[in-house]
Amino acid sequence: MTAPEISSHFTLLDWFVVAAYMLVTTWIGHRLSGKAATVKDFFLGGRTMPWWAVSGSMIATEISALTFIGVPGGVYAAKGDWTYLQWGLGSIIARFLVGYWLVPLYYRREIYSPYDFMGHQLGEGVRRLVTGLFSLGAILGQSVRVLVTALILQTVTGWSMTWAILAIGAFALLWTLMGGMRTVIWTDVIQFGIFIFGGLLALGWLVGHLGWSEIVEVNRSFITGEGVAVDKMRIFDFTLPWDDAMLNYTFWVAILAMPFQNLAAFGTDQLMAQRIFCCGTPHEARKAMLWSSISLIVTVIMLAVGSGLFAWYQIKGLNPAEAALFAKDSNFVFPTWITTVVPPGLTGLILAGAFAAAISSLDSVLAALSQTSLSAILGRKQVEAAEHSGRMVRLSRLAVGIWAVLLSAFAIWMAHGHEQSENKNLIDLAFGMVAYTYGPLLGILLAAVLPGRKCLAGIILGTVLSILLVACMRPELPRLLEALAIDPAWLLAHQPKIAFPWLFPINAAITLACAYLPIGKATQAHHED
Repeated sequence: MTAPEISSHFTLLDWFVVAAYMLVTTWIGHRLSGKAATVKDFFLGGRTMPWWAVSGSMIATEISALTFIGVPGGVYAAKGDWTYLQWGLGSIIARFLVGYWLVPLYYRREIYSPYDFMGHQLGEGVRRLVTGLFSLGAILGQSVRVLVTALILQTVTGWSMTWAILAIGAFALLWTLMGGMRTVIWTDVIQFGIFIFGGLLALGWLVGHLGWSEIVEVNRSFITGEGVAVDKMRIFDFTLPWDDAMLNYTFWVAILAMPFQNLAAFGTDQLMAQRIFCCGTPHEARKAMLWSSISLIVTVIMLAVGSGLFAWYQIKGLNPAEAALFAKDSNFVFPTWITTVVPPGLTGLILAGAFAAAISSLDSVLAALSQTSLSAILGRKQVEAAEHSGRMVRLSRLAVGIWAVLLSAFAIWMAHGHEQSENKNLIDLAFGMVAYTYGPLLGILLAAVLPGRKCLAGIILGTVLSILLVACMRPELPRLLEALAIDPAWLLAHQPKIAFPWLFPINAAITLACAYLPIGKATQAHHED
């Protein structure tokens, strides 16, 4: 529970604004969704979505409440700064690769996902494998986004994490069932607008009350409790990997490791890639992908908000309830500030936007999970043959419901783990969780594109080795061992000393190399157009 002194600032007017916002957004999404009469309508928006709407949907899904809350919280933390912005370099590199390399490949034939492309190149066994990898990665990655928004609801309402997560899951299920990808994309566009408004409003309020020069001075002259001077607005860190391989936010990680992460995110993760397929032509899909790079503007805004919040509380001070909450988790800083400082009504609008943004991310992944799981279980040919079947659309909606329950349950489990974790950085948590699957997915994609004989057994071996490597480095396996009454001391003592972003290229290389091992029958590709 959050401190009553904080949650009591969330007024009836704020509740009214939240309720009105959710109802209006739901109504607009429904009106714009059209009728999902076919599977193509439900999963691809009939391939009639304008590129600018698809691009806005990509940004809203990429940003989500994770950036809205996690980035300011990361800056506010004792050793926080702006070095996270360096990762944007890798993101831009990857978007150009996807736009000019993968989009033409994907549009050569009508497919629903990158996994259809990989299956066409490497066989049905590979398609089922990558579908399973996506499902695992989606559950791991999206649970963090649900967790972030649950923190917001917990701050303003005093609800338990469980009830907050269930509320988010219920709305996401409703939005996805209303009209498939059309509703998802149009509601994403609305959330993107509210995100920009909320971030600019917060930044304008902070600058207006403190002055930008004061904010900069406080952030650039901070002295930690250990007497160490910290520039909390530092952007670049050129520390070489062999000098300190454990650093996540360096220039070299940004340009050497993060392009692999983003190439996997935009090119192999159906959560993002599904939007590419909603455009009518490859030219429009490329425009949507490249223009989504403006998401970095939102990141800069939220970094500035984080610096403004740090200066605000350094100057204004903390009451006991805030001090206790921020000491527990710096991610509570922004929602607490919104709740206690911003006037009623505006508080409700900003937090409603953050709430709805998490739902937009969740409904996106529900649509993607439903599509890929049906294609894997029933076979793509059967799904396409029954494209105009009402039964197939009903099965799609049932799959959405099942995934909503599973994802919400995992988010509740992860919330308990986050409370016990020492590292409260939500950005690290989100990117660390997808490290389990992004490397293997990218390695398999490269195997599908590159020439030569590949075998399914080798691809499976590479995937397993990659996942085990991540498990040895991440904290989830030690926690699981402790839950099983097994001492993880040996594992903790022998963990590789390397920052997790380097796992994206390493695991892609492992998976690709193993694909060429002569340890089984060659993969059987499809030959029909």
